[in-house]
Amino acid sequence: MELRDKHIVLGLTGGIACYKSAELCRLLIKQGASVQVVMSAAAERFITPLTMQALSNRPVYTSQWDERQPNSMAHINLGRDADAVLIAPCSADFMSRLAHGAADDLLSLLCLARPAHRVGLLLAPAMNREMWAHPATQRNAAQLQRDGAQVLGVGSGEQACGETGDGRMLEPQDLLCELIAFFQPKRLAGQRVLVTAGPTYEAIDPVRGITNLSSGKMGFAIARAAREAGAEVTLVAGPVALSTPRGVTRVDVRSAREMHVAAMAHAAQASLFIATAAVADWRPAHSAEHKIKKNGSGIAPQLQFVENPDILATLAHSDWAKSGSLLCVGFAAESEDLLANAQAKRLRKGVPLLVGNIGPATFGQDDNALLLVRADGVQEFARAPKLELARRLVEVCATMLGAGAPGVAA
Repeated sequence: MELRDKHIVLGLTGGIACYKSAELCRLLIKQGASVQVVMSAAAERFITPLTMQALSNRPVYTSQWDERQPNSMAHINLGRDADAVLIAPCSADFMSRLAHGAADDLLSLLCLARPAHRVGLLLAPAMNREMWAHPATQRNAAQLQRDGAQVLGVGSGEQACGETGDGRMLEPQDLLCELIAFFQPKRLAGQRVLVTAGPTYEAIDPVRGITNLSSGKMGFAIARAAREAGAEVTLVAGPVALSTPRGVTRVDVRSAREMHVAAMAHAAQASLFIATAAVADWRPAHSAEHKIKKNGSGIAPQLQFVENPDILATLAHSDWAKSGSLLCVGFAAESEDLLANAQAKRLRKGVPLLVGNIGPATFGQDDNALLLVRADGVQEFARAPKLELARRLVEVCATMLGAGAPGVAA
């Protein structure tokens, strides 16, 4: 129920993507929002008001002359009642009209008359690829953003016209995530965040390797929460089957050495590093060129191991961290004695904040419980959905950044 108590005006303009708006409306309501649908005349050519009324459980407004409002001012009242206005789909024509301040139908009037300081305007463009790429459309999009609207971008793929390219309306689930993110406090605005997530895989031979049970869900939740908080986020991910959070730059790696290289490459631009990944401490000294097979002797092959680079410790002792330009936060996945092990790891790694959790109780799960260990004390986050915990952790990190990212004390 991420949108509980939020009232959303969902505006539809002309385009075949109106069929996606039905699913979007359903998702918004499922997340606790109340939805008031307003449709342009062109939108009614693609989907009926009756369909949207059935999904929203509210009468749909289509005309500026609608007399159902007591004062006959639907364009004023609907905007005043909203927490946000989301136009999905937003046609090239409607973007042009908004950019030039046109107000000749209910939806454009509503957008212009809304109290812009408290009612956000989010636009989900949908059009042919040539229309989207046209300089006039791009100028209009830039102008709308300068005017305070949030242009959510477009998807790429097959279009109803038979062409392929940029211009598709984002999928309903993506738009839902964008709207949820819109309402999150922007505590990390202007910051660059680097997150590592998931396991690493250390090859024994071409078909076998050493890994662990980390699903990457906690790290991906942290990347999403940091992006929701306004940060530019790079996510270095081990081999996991998870979708990239909206707006996050993802770098896929397999081994600890690959993760080390990727983390070092992006750390110089970051102000916050959150090492959520369950990185293998050791790897086989040699990876066989071909599959190691049984030879009938009953004797297992002897593997020799070498230590992997310590990504967290390396960055925590880097010039970036020492100068205060990079705050490093570590994670510890333990199986017992969480407090003692987390405290010891914090000192060993040299980080101001170490987040501990019990690995077997969280790997693959959608929820978790966290123990935050700092020099000045310990804070517990009770078991909750990982995204909820991620947002709370991001808030803690934002506070530490604002306080100057204090170093480690014994």
